This record gives sequence, C-alpha cells and structure tokens, in this order.
Amino acid sequence: MEHQISIVSPLGSLVLKSDGQSITGISFTEDTDISLTEESDQDPNSCEVLERCKEQLGNYFSGETQVFDLPLYPEGTEFQRRVWNELLKIPYGETITYMELAIRLGDQKAIRAVGTANGRNPIAVIIPCHRVIGTGNKLTGYAGGIWRKKILLEFEMKYNPSKRTLF
Repeated sequence: MEHQISIVSPLGSLVLKSDGQSITGISFTEDTDISLTEESDQDPNSCEVLERCKEQLGNYFSGETQVFDLPLYPEGTEFQRRVWNELLKIPYGETITYMELAIRLGDQKAIRAVGTANGRNPIAVIIPCHRVIGTGNKLTGYAGGIWRKKILLEFEMKYNPSKRTLF
C-alpha cells in the first residue's frame, strides 16, 4: 500500500511517498491547497517511515540534521540507482560537477546520461541531486527549479561552517 503526505517546507510544499517500509519519493508541488493535520495528529495516509521522514526534514531545514537516517527505495534503472547512490556520498554543504559525478561512476563520456539520471531523482533533498552543479560553478538543471537548488545550497553553506562558498 502506498502512503503519501504533504508537508510545508521553506521551499514550498513537499509530497512524501512511502511503500510502508521505505521512502519512495519526495517531490515539490505547487499545490497551495494542502491540508495539514495538527502537529499532534498523524495523517491517516501516513506511516511510521513518513513520520520519521517528516521529522528529519524538519530538523534538516532547521539546521539540526545534516545526514538522513531513513530507508530509501527509489525506483529506477540500474544505472539511475548507481547515480543516486553516488549522490548520497556527496557530503553536506559540498558540491561536485556533473563531469566529476560521471568520472566517479567510471565513465566521463556518460556525462549526459548522468545528468539525465540526476534529473530523474525521485527523492529530492534526501538524495542530494542539488549538490551537483555545472562546470565553472554554474547552477544548472534542477527538477524543482534552479531557485530551489540555489536556496538548498545556500542553506547548507549557512549550516556548514567549514565551507565558505559553494559556487
């Protein structure tokens, strides 16, 4: 059974999805008509893993959490899952280029395929595709919008004192 809840974040509304065991999706929505339950009530469409995700995202956006501890199950091809697993290795507050990501995966010629897989990441924020930037520190490509990518990177820079600039 699929579970789904919506939450409000500093980036707008997020839709969180789960199969009941793992997080299967986090996406941005422009839907402004999101009904949220009282903080003490659990949404009937929710489940334990979604409640943990909601809590960890709240802590992330308040600067308290830099690493998520949630079971993830992003659906995709084997290559896409390899890309998404590599994204999970990019430290909080740091960035790499699409070329660096392709090289880490063992094939710099796969840069376009890497960019496509990055753009199809079904679990935004937690699988940090926002930490991949273009050559020359350009903010390129983000399914949630470049403005959200910029905010996420600036946010992580704010709470990561070891990094002065990201781009």
